[in-house]
Amino acid sequence: MFENLMATAVLPAADLDRAKRWWHDVLGRDPVYSGESGDTFYEIGGTVVLVYQTNYAGTAKNTALNLATDNLDRDMTELRTHGVVFHDYDLPGLKTEDGVADMDGMRGAWFSDSEDNIIAISQPTPEMMEMAKKMRAGAAG
Repeated sequence: MFENLMATAVLPAADLDRAKRWWHDVLGRDPVYSGESGDTFYEIGGTVVLVYQTNYAGTAKNTALNLATDNLDRDMTELRTHGVVFHDYDLPGLKTEDGVADMDGMRGAWFSDSEDNIIAISQPTPEMMEMAKKMRAGAAG
């Protein structure tokens, strides 16, 4: 089962044109494919992300997409130059300072895209990053 399967992330957009501008202007990504219905596909970090039109965009209050980086500070600075504002949280087990949470050696931050989808950017521990690379290589193999 699932021998020829590919997974994608899926993000809703109330306004596809606005979402396309955000993906281009903030993340520096242009669609790798756009369907006749307007469904738009992006590639980021080796993952395909489908952005599609729906009136339910921005209603989820959970993290919808995670981006793993080797340098959180560098990438947060770059995102801020494109107008990204990071969320601050003070929840049981999760508190941010200047937008950053330290979670047992992994650091992370959250922000919203143009459609109010919550996106995380995290810097895993070196061990976690190595494990993720091995899993990706094994899945591609």
